[in-house]
Amino acid sequence: MNDRDESASPGESKAPKPLPSAAAFLGMGLSAAVCVGIGLALGLWVDSALHTAPAFLLVGLALGLVAAAVGVVTQIRTYL
Repeated sequence: MNDRDESASPGESKAPKPLPSAAAFLGMGLSAAVCVGIGLALGLWVDSALHTAPAFLLVGLALGLVAAAVGVVTQIRTYL
């Protein structure tokens, strides 16, 4: 009738999740590198088109770093 699991006592925690493998860490690093690389490439492209160097290079770097951080945190949260 209720949605709670009756078999687990209130003080018990869930079973621990498995630790990430080396492939998971490789994937995190690769996705971070790709995000930063794409941000830099787009920034360089916009700077060359608008002749505003290095303004959009820095904007692209910042956006790439933010995207990389969000991606890595999202991947890490699956193991917490």
